[in-house]
Amino acid sequence: MRLYHNPRCSKSRQAVALLKERDVAFEEHRYLTEGVHADDLDLLAGLDGIVRTNDVEGDVDLSDVVAVRALLASNPKPMQRPVLVHEGRAVIGRPPEDILHLLD
Repeated sequence: MRLYHNPRCSKSRQAVALLKERDVAFEEHRYLTEGVHADDLDLLAGLDGIVRTNDVEGDVDLSDVVAVRALLASNPKPMQRPVLVHEGRAVIGRPPEDILHLLD
């Protein structure tokens, strides 16, 4: 279980707290410094709303999964956060409680 996390983001910190409160073992993945894990690129690129459009520079077709994958691989900054990846599924934690859907 991997949580894409930005410690400067309040929603991301809330997601970490939710997982810790429930004693859930997870990898805290700081995507801004570590990038997007290669195993997760295809899954995340296909996730609706994964890119924060205000942070995208240039002309990127966000309906094109290949373009989104390339964007996330080269520049993870526009990725929505927090995002929890577990057993081949992913969910954006907006609100943070949404990540709990993957724990069932």
